[in-house]
Amino acid sequence: MKLFRHGQAGIEKPGVILDTGEQVDVSAVVRDYDEEFFDEGGLDVLRRWIDQDGRGAPPVARGTRLGPPVGRPSKMVYVGLNYTDHAQETGLAIPKEPVVFLKAPTALAGPNDDLLIPPSAAKVDWEIELAVVMGRRARRVPEHQAMDHVAGFALHNDYSERAYQMERGGQWVKGKSCDTFAPLGPFLATVDEVPDYQRLPMWLTVNGASMQKSSTANMIFTVPFIISYISQFMTLLPGDVVSTGTPAGVGLGMKPPVYLKAGDVVELGIEKLGQSRQVAVQDY
Repeated sequence: MKLFRHGQAGIEKPGVILDTGEQVDVSAVVRDYDEEFFDEGGLDVLRRWIDQDGRGAPPVARGTRLGPPVGRPSKMVYVGLNYTDHAQETGLAIPKEPVVFLKAPTALAGPNDDLLIPPSAAKVDWEIELAVVMGRRARRVPEHQAMDHVAGFALHNDYSERAYQMERGGQWVKGKSCDTFAPLGPFLATVDEVPDYQRLPMWLTVNGASMQKSSTANMIFTVPFIISYISQFMTLLPGDVVSTGTPAGVGLGMKPPVYLKAGDVVELGIEKLGQSRQVAVQDY
């Protein structure tokens, strides 16, 4: 299945993209795609309902705003430096274990929402990533069982303010957590829709110029390893988002570095997970 959320920010309704490509509203049977939905077997309930009644669900008009495909998760966990070429372009050593950090869930945004540049920001950067959404509680799970705990995958842009991240002291979370710095979607594709999740082409452009072009095949640590690894340190809850790192081509790695300014347009996509577009806007 392909799950999406639509409507005004903060009050989105759940929807499904049918096999025909039609987008339909499923709020008659599902309240939201959140921890409760995944934890209580909502995916199975929704599948059965679609098979029986999905064709009669009300359509969602094309052009309707899309929200992030999951409601606000309990946490968003990220892996840094998970592509060799990205580690090299930043001048950092290839990690021997996953570099893990958190991003505030309030950074979550719809896939095509504006990117708000904070008033004091000067080094806002882009990072295309494959995001994983948890479907079951995961606590110290072995690698070979990790995918049993995953609901699906989504396209993600892990925006960063590099000065906040590297020059203001403390951990990376300050440079990662500004409002709108986590556009997710356009949809969540369940695991059965993406069996080749470790071989997905990915790309990102800024103002039409190619910046990132790679594949999830180039990850240092695979998705199952990442899920298992993180679950040794914290319990991952249903609906939590785990983002798996970015390849080379970020603004920080250019010589000289290039950062986003108001009016810039960032477009990105991952095969089988759709595309998204953000316009940078100065926040005040």
